[in-house]
Amino acid sequence: MNITEEIDQKHQEDLARLRAFRLFDDDFMVACLQRNPACTQLVLRILLDQPDLEVSDVRTQVFVENLLNRSVRLDILATDDTGKKYNIEIQREDRGAGRKRARYNSSMMDANLLKKGEDFEQLPETYVIFITEKDVMGEGQALYEIERYIKGSGKPFLDGTHILYVNGRYQDETPVGRLMHDFNCTNASDMHYKVLAEEVRFFKEQKEGILIMCKAMEDMRNQALQEGLEAGRKEGIKEGIQKGRKEGIQEGIKEGIQTGKKEGRKEIALRMLELGKYTFDEISSLSELSLEEVKTLQAENNR
Repeated sequence: MNITEEIDQKHQEDLARLRAFRLFDDDFMVACLQRNPACTQLVLRILLDQPDLEVSDVRTQVFVENLLNRSVRLDILATDDTGKKYNIEIQREDRGAGRKRARYNSSMMDANLLKKGEDFEQLPETYVIFITEKDVMGEGQALYEIERYIKGSGKPFLDGTHILYVNGRYQDETPVGRLMHDFNCTNASDMHYKVLAEEVRFFKEQKEGILIMCKAMEDMRNQALQEGLEAGRKEGIKEGIQKGRKEGIQEGIKEGIQTGKKEGRKEIALRMLELGKYTFDEISSLSELSLEEVKTLQAENNR
């Protein structure tokens, strides 16, 4: 019996998705970089053209809390041996790679890097790196390095913040081009960089890795579903009570809960749209909304 046959039948759809995964699928990329810090080190060395860069710590899916306003979840947060911080984000859709999103990630990193009483000069150098499947800047470059400069003199501001966009469409025989080729591969045998290929092979071809990914996909679905249904349940009961005052409490709440379930599915879709990492088909499948409903939500959300 082969590996696929050993996996429970309920995971067959997940197995099909897993076979199609690339490093441009952020949950898959996070799994690969989380298991082996050498993968993150390789990516940073290539993108920053720093062959001696040494990564000392890699954390994934880091929740950066803002008690008063919007919090963020960072795909990858790495630290090198000099204390510099690196946030790496994978974005398949342009809407998740906006310039103000990069600015916000950078500011949220800074806001959580100093303890009370520490001097501002102790802020470490930070990098926010968006690796995008498409050329979101539209100028055909492999890399777009965003820095602050003093208007007039053109001298660098040197505040220690850096933003970098990487064009996933740029594939040639340069180190960056070969790296982007690997990010687009579904088969480990087609990849250039051994350390990345080994991680892809582990999660796609070895039983232990396959089970880890299947569980991760199931957990992601369950979390999104629970969050969406809880939001919908609260909204539905609230609406039901309001209707109940006019139509009879029992019938009103029943109708409200049905409305809440619908709102819960919309909440799931909105959360996925907001992340900017999923196709409309994936969002439709997970939220159980029609493709047309998902597109309408996206249009409404962009107003």
